[in-house]
This record gives sequence, structure tokens and C-alpha cells, in this order.
Amino acid sequence: MEVCVMIMMEVYNYVRTIFWSEWFWFGGSGHSWVDFIDKDDGIRHPQYTDLRWALYLGLVIFLIRKIAERYVAAPIGRLFGIRDTKPRKPPPNPVLENAFRCHKFPDHDKMQNLSKQTDLSTRKVERWFRMRRNQDRPSLMKRFTEAAWRFAFYFSVFIYGVVVLWDKPWFADSTNCWVGYPHHHIPPSIFWYYMIEIGFYSSLMFSQFIDVKRKDFWEMFTHHVATMLLLCFSWSGNFVRVGTLVLVIHDAVDFWMEAAKMAKYLKAQRLCDVLFAIFGIVWFVTRLVIFPVRIIASTLFYAHPIVGFGPVYYTYNILLISLQILHCVWTVLIIRVLYFGWYKNRKEVTDIRSSEEENVSEDENGHAIQPNNNHNHNHNHNHNKVKAVS
Repeated sequence: MEVCVMIMMEVYNYVRTIFWSEWFWFGGSGHSWVDFIDKDDGIRHPQYTDLRWALYLGLVIFLIRKIAERYVAAPIGRLFGIRDTKPRKPPPNPVLENAFRCHKFPDHDKMQNLSKQTDLSTRKVERWFRMRRNQDRPSLMKRFTEAAWRFAFYFSVFIYGVVVLWDKPWFADSTNCWVGYPHHHIPPSIFWYYMIEIGFYSSLMFSQFIDVKRKDFWEMFTHHVATMLLLCFSWSGNFVRVGTLVLVIHDAVDFWMEAAKMAKYLKAQRLCDVLFAIFGIVWFVTRLVIFPVRIIASTLFYAHPIVGFGPVYYTYNILLISLQILHCVWTVLIIRVLYFGWYKNRKEVTDIRSSEEENVSEDENGHAIQPNNNHNHNHNHNHNKVKAVS
């Protein structure tokens, strides 16, 4: 046992030495960690120990979120008629519950087998599974409060970011992200902007497991991990200037999607369509034009003569390109909404990443029915309705 511990400690020390080596971070650029020591010249360099503030802020942001959702967003939702109703629970049945843990959507043969085991008709078994699946789906109120919180944060931090960066030379010309490196001063406004953003994404990484589950769960989790690594690497290596541009570009589009979702939950469909259209335009401009043209091109072609060809340079660019790949994946979903939602004249747009509650009402033959004729007409007309991404 002691030998294993000693080997693990040796491996840890070796990896730690390589990771913090000047070769790993600066390549052959001639820079060193000595350049990051603050002197009496008015320049405040970032230190990796500063990242502890991001962890503290992550906890604070999570607590603020819970308070805001419960005492601000929820009352607003109730004011507009959103009810925090939960689906009916299915009758207790250990056999069906065990089967549900293995297969949430059992096939016909499995249904027949469960029907024989429980002495229930196939229709009743199917209805039990629909009710049980609905138990795992979040209520409309939970979706609304989550969207409201994210809208408030994204909008606020975007405004703050624009105000902070407006007079900075790299905001208009990204090549200035590298001029004078590594002696880039970090004023308090930039410091807290970075720490708040890292804290927010760190809270998202963990709260995502208790938030509304969506079909692109792992894509979003990968996005959060890549963003966190980018922010932490950029802070430690003083690539903060380009990091602030990545943040403000991302924040410029996110609050439009959250606003569209809020409008959808409030049944303001026309407003939802307008907000989603704006979201699509802003997404295209920021994620598919500005991000690759100004950010990725800058890090690929302008950074290396100054920062060197160290492993961090390649890691940083790989993470940026990974984000761009995710942007392209989500763009395909947005195009689907734009094409089928407007060009094909569909009437309703919902969220393809969330699961809709299943109908458990049945007619005398055991078939699922709609609550009223008008809704049933719309359902038949739009049976292939397109749903929006967030």
C-alpha cells in the first residue's frame, strides 16, 4: 500500500512539474513566470491563486439563483397564470417500477409480458408507464423560473461586460489581445467580470444535474467544461483579453433564447416567435461570424509569435475549436426551427431539448385523447411541429 502511495505521489509531482513548467505555458517565446510577478509599475498580473474567488462566487451565485427563482421568478409566473402542478402519481406497483428502471419505453412484447405478470390489461400497463414517465418531467413553473434566472444573469452580465470593455483597445481590434503580452494590467472591473463568469459556469456544471434535463445534456456539459477550462487557462496564462471577448460574444446571444422560452411558457406565442427570430440572427452573427473570424483566427495566426508554441497554445486552440463545433451542431437545430417553423408554416414552436408531458387521459377504448376538440385539431394539423433549442 505504501509503495502504491509513493508511486502515485511521484506521478503527481512529475505531472505537476510538467504542467507548471515554462515550456508547457510559454514554449520558446522567452517568457517566464517571473514576468507575472507584480512590481511597482502599476501593472496587476493575474495569479492562478485568484481562481479561489471563482469557487466562492460559484456558491454565492447558486444561492442567489435559488432565492431568485423562489421569491422573484415564481411569484411572477403565478401572476401570469403559471401553476406549479405536478402530474398524477401512478398506483404503486413494484413489478412495473422495477421494469421502469430498466426500460422507460418498453416495446410491445415487454408490455405483454408485464401485463401477464401484473394481471393488468396492456392498456393499463401502457397508461402506468406514461404516468410514471411524467413524474420525471419538470413542471412548467420549474422551467419558467430556470429560464427567468438565466435570462436575468445573462442579460446583466452582458451589459456589464460591454460597459467594462467598451473603451478597451482589444474590444474593437482583437489583435490588441496580444500586444504587450504578458504585461497586461488586470483592473478590478475585469477581475470581477472574470471571477463572476467562472463562478457562474462552475455552478452550471454541477446544477445541470438537478436542472431541467434536456436531450443535449452531454453536449451542454461538454460546453461548460470547455468554457471552464478556457477561462481557467486564460486567467493563469494572462490570456484574459481574448477571454473577455469570448465571454461577451457568448453572453450576447444567450439571454434572447431564455426570453423566448419565458414567452413560450407564458403562452405569448407571437412574442416567442419574434424573440426566437432575433436569437437566430444574433446567434449567426456572434457564433458563426465574429467568434471564428475574430477570436479563433486571432489565436491561431496572431498569438503564436508572441506567446510561443507551448502545449497551452495548442490546448487553448483545441478548446476554442471544440466550442465552434458545438456551435455548428446547435446551428443545425436552429436552422430546423427556422425552416420548418416559418417556411413550412407551422404554428407552434417548442423546446426539442425538453420532454413534453404525455397525455394520460383515455376514451372508453383506452386510447389517449386530447382535452378538447380545438386542441385536437391543432394537434392533427401540426403533428410534426418543430421545436426550438435553447
